[in-house]
Amino acid sequence: MTKKKVTQLSYEITGFAIKVHKALGPGLLESVYEECLKIELIKNGYDVKQQLYVPINYEGVEIETKLIVDLLVNDSIVLELKAVEEILPIHEAQLLTYMKVLKKPQGLLINFFTNNITKSLRPFINEYFKDLPD
Repeated sequence: MTKKKVTQLSYEITGFAIKVHKALGPGLLESVYEECLKIELIKNGYDVKQQLYVPINYEGVEIETKLIVDLLVNDSIVLELKAVEEILPIHEAQLLTYMKVLKKPQGLLINFFTNNITKSLRPFINEYFKDLPD
């Protein structure tokens, strides 16, 4: 895995999110967009895990949690999907925490309640991305 591959994958995922959004428009439930984006990704050869439980290890003890990642693509990019009027700081914090706990280099916060996915999409990287070779 390289920074270039992760960045390219992020770009491709964004394209599929745009395709789903153009087909459906804003105003549906998050779960509808999640299923449709998953279909697009799998149809195009990507490995997708859906509603993945996020394990939390606290001082050597694994805690059963209710934290669930919407989609994990190619074991490297965490997708947090929303269908809300406004993205809040808690949504960003949630994605960053999922990325940290799962040790994944990039996350995309995609809000489908918009007229333009590319303007509302927020990409995030962390120390795992910075440690990847170029």
